[in-house]
Amino acid sequence: MESLLPIATRAGALLKARGETIAIAESSAGGLVSAALLAVPGASAYFLGGTVVYTRAAREALLAIPPERLDGVPPSTEAYAAMMAEGMRQRLGTVWALGETGATGPSGNRYGYPAGHACLAVAGPVPRTLTVETGHGDRVVNMREFGARLLGLLVEALEAAP
Repeated sequence: MESLLPIATRAGALLKARGETIAIAESSAGGLVSAALLAVPGASAYFLGGTVVYTRAAREALLAIPPERLDGVPPSTEAYAAMMAEGMRQRLGTVWALGETGATGPSGNRYGYPAGHACLAVAGPVPRTLTVETGHGDRVVNMREFGARLLGLLVEALEAAP
Protein backbone atom coordinates (compact mmCIF):
# COMPACT_ATOMS: atom_id res chain seq x y z
CA MET A 1 0.00 0.00 0.00
CA GLU A 2 2.98 2.30 0.50
CA SER A 3 3.16 2.90 -3.25
CA LEU A 4 -0.41 4.24 -3.22
CA LEU A 5 0.00 6.64 -0.30
CA PRO A 6 1.71 9.54 -2.13
CA ILE A 7 -1.03 9.59 -4.78
CA ALA A 8 -3.78 9.21 -2.17
CA THR A 9 -2.24 12.05 -0.16
CA ARG A 10 -2.36 14.31 -3.22
CA ALA A 11 -5.95 13.29 -3.97
CA GLY A 12 -6.97 13.85 -0.35
CA ALA A 13 -5.36 17.30 -0.28
CA LEU A 14 -7.19 18.28 -3.47
CA LEU A 15 -10.53 16.98 -2.18
CA LYS A 16 -10.10 18.80 1.15
CA ALA A 17 -9.06 22.05 -0.56
CA ARG A 18 -12.13 21.86 -2.79
CA GLY A 19 -14.46 20.86 0.07
CA GLU A 20 -15.67 17.88 -1.97
CA THR A 21 -16.54 14.29 -1.16
CA ILE A 22 -15.82 10.90 -2.71
CA ALA A 23 -17.10 7.31 -2.67
CA ILE A 24 -15.40 4.23 -4.09
CA ALA A 25 -16.66 1.08 -5.86
CA GLU A 26 -13.75 -1.32 -6.33
CA SER A 27 -13.65 -4.83 -7.65
CA SER A 28 -10.29 -6.39 -8.46
CA ALA A 29 -8.32 -3.76 -6.47
CA GLY A 30 -9.99 -5.31 -3.43
CA GLY A 31 -10.32 -2.19 -1.29
CA LEU A 32 -6.78 -0.87 -1.71
CA VAL A 33 -7.98 2.48 -3.09
CA SER A 34 -10.33 3.00 -0.16
CA ALA A 35 -7.60 1.97 2.29
CA ALA A 36 -5.10 4.37 0.74
CA LEU A 37 -7.51 7.31 0.86
CA LEU A 38 -8.47 6.47 4.43
CA ALA A 39 -4.80 6.30 5.47
CA VAL A 40 -4.49 10.03 4.79
CA PRO A 41 -4.99 12.06 7.99
CA GLY A 42 -8.21 14.05 7.76
CA ALA A 43 -9.92 11.57 5.40
CA SER A 44 -13.21 12.07 7.22
CA ALA A 45 -13.43 15.46 5.51
CA TYR A 46 -13.89 13.86 2.09
CA PHE A 47 -14.37 10.07 2.26
CA LEU A 48 -18.02 9.03 2.58
CA GLY A 49 -17.73 5.32 1.88
CA GLY A 50 -16.47 2.53 -0.26
CA THR A 51 -17.27 -1.03 -1.19
CA VAL A 52 -15.76 -4.01 -2.95
CA VAL A 53 -18.23 -5.10 -5.61
CA TYR A 54 -17.00 -8.57 -6.49
CA THR A 55 -20.24 -10.31 -7.50
CA ARG A 56 -23.47 -9.61 -9.33
CA ALA A 57 -25.36 -9.79 -6.04
CA ALA A 58 -23.07 -7.15 -4.54
CA ARG A 59 -23.51 -4.90 -7.58
CA GLU A 60 -27.28 -5.06 -7.30
CA ALA A 61 -27.41 -4.63 -3.52
CA LEU A 62 -24.66 -2.05 -3.04
CA LEU A 63 -24.85 0.00 -6.23
CA ALA A 64 -28.51 -0.53 -7.10
CA ILE A 65 -27.60 -1.53 -10.66
CA PRO A 66 -30.11 -4.14 -11.79
CA PRO A 67 -29.22 -6.63 -14.55
CA GLU A 68 -31.46 -4.91 -17.10
CA ARG A 69 -29.37 -1.71 -16.86
CA LEU A 70 -26.40 -3.71 -18.07
CA ASP A 71 -27.94 -4.53 -21.46
CA GLY A 72 -25.26 -3.64 -23.98
CA VAL A 73 -22.66 -2.87 -21.26
CA PRO A 74 -20.15 -5.72 -21.08
CA PRO A 75 -18.40 -6.37 -17.75
CA SER A 76 -14.73 -5.34 -17.44
CA THR A 77 -15.17 -2.36 -19.78
CA GLU A 78 -14.80 1.38 -19.30
CA ALA A 79 -18.58 1.75 -19.66
CA TYR A 80 -19.12 -0.75 -16.83
CA ALA A 81 -16.54 0.97 -14.59
CA ALA A 82 -18.25 4.31 -15.26
CA MET A 83 -21.61 2.77 -14.36
CA MET A 84 -20.12 1.49 -11.09
CA ALA A 85 -18.68 4.91 -10.26
CA GLU A 86 -21.89 6.74 -11.06
CA GLY A 87 -23.92 4.20 -9.09
CA MET A 88 -21.74 4.78 -6.04
CA ARG A 89 -21.87 8.55 -6.49
CA GLN A 90 -25.65 8.48 -6.57
CA ARG A 91 -25.95 6.04 -3.64
CA LEU A 92 -23.88 8.23 -1.31
CA GLY A 93 -24.55 11.65 -2.83
CA THR A 94 -20.88 12.51 -3.32
CA VAL A 95 -19.32 14.99 -5.72
CA TRP A 96 -16.86 12.35 -6.97
CA ALA A 97 -16.80 8.57 -7.18
CA LEU A 98 -14.46 5.93 -8.53
CA GLY A 99 -15.23 2.63 -10.23
CA GLU A 100 -12.82 -0.20 -11.00
CA THR A 101 -13.28 -3.60 -12.62
CA GLY A 102 -10.83 -6.09 -14.06
CA ALA A 103 -8.85 -9.30 -13.88
CA THR A 104 -5.98 -9.35 -11.41
CA GLY A 105 -4.67 -12.82 -12.17
CA PRO A 106 -3.12 -15.23 -12.20
CA SER A 107 -5.49 -16.00 -15.06
CA GLY A 108 -8.01 -13.96 -17.01
CA ASN A 109 -11.64 -13.49 -16.08
CA ARG A 110 -14.73 -15.30 -17.28
CA TYR A 111 -15.52 -12.48 -19.72
CA GLY A 112 -12.44 -13.22 -21.81
CA TYR A 113 -10.09 -10.51 -20.57
CA PRO A 114 -6.52 -11.49 -19.72
CA ALA A 115 -4.91 -11.09 -16.32
CA GLY A 116 -3.68 -7.55 -15.91
CA HIS A 117 -6.71 -6.01 -17.61
CA ALA A 118 -8.62 -3.32 -15.70
CA CYS A 119 -11.04 -0.56 -16.53
CA LEU A 120 -11.14 2.51 -14.32
CA ALA A 121 -13.56 5.39 -14.04
CA VAL A 122 -14.00 8.70 -12.28
CA ALA A 123 -17.53 10.09 -12.00
CA GLY A 124 -18.03 13.73 -11.15
CA PRO A 125 -17.49 17.22 -12.58
CA VAL A 126 -14.68 15.94 -14.84
CA PRO A 127 -15.40 12.30 -15.72
CA ARG A 128 -12.57 10.10 -16.85
CA THR A 129 -12.12 6.48 -17.94
CA LEU A 130 -9.03 4.41 -18.63
CA THR A 131 -8.18 0.86 -19.65
CA VAL A 132 -5.05 -0.64 -18.12
CA GLU A 133 -3.20 -3.68 -19.51
CA THR A 134 -0.23 -4.69 -17.37
CA GLY A 135 0.61 -7.75 -19.48
CA HIS A 136 1.19 -10.10 -16.55
CA GLY A 137 -0.71 -12.25 -14.06
CA ASP A 138 0.93 -11.27 -10.75
CA ARG A 139 -2.21 -10.76 -8.70
CA VAL A 140 -0.78 -8.57 -5.94
CA VAL A 141 1.26 -6.41 -8.31
CA ASN A 142 -1.81 -5.92 -10.52
CA MET A 143 -3.97 -4.93 -7.55
CA ARG A 144 -1.44 -2.26 -6.61
CA GLU A 145 -1.10 -1.09 -10.21
CA PHE A 146 -4.87 -0.84 -10.68
CA GLY A 147 -5.16 1.13 -7.44
CA ALA A 148 -2.32 3.50 -8.31
CA ARG A 149 -3.67 4.13 -11.79
CA LEU A 150 -7.17 4.80 -10.43
CA LEU A 151 -5.86 7.26 -7.85
CA GLY A 152 -3.77 8.92 -10.57
CA LEU A 153 -6.86 9.25 -12.75
CA LEU A 154 -8.67 10.88 -9.82
CA VAL A 155 -5.85 13.38 -9.29
CA GLU A 156 -5.92 14.18 -13.03
CA ALA A 157 -9.67 14.83 -12.89
CA LEU A 158 -9.43 16.92 -9.71
CA GLU A 159 -6.66 19.06 -11.20
CA ALA A 160 -8.70 19.61 -14.37
CA ALA A 161 -11.93 20.49 -12.52
CA PRO A 162 -13.06 24.10 -12.48
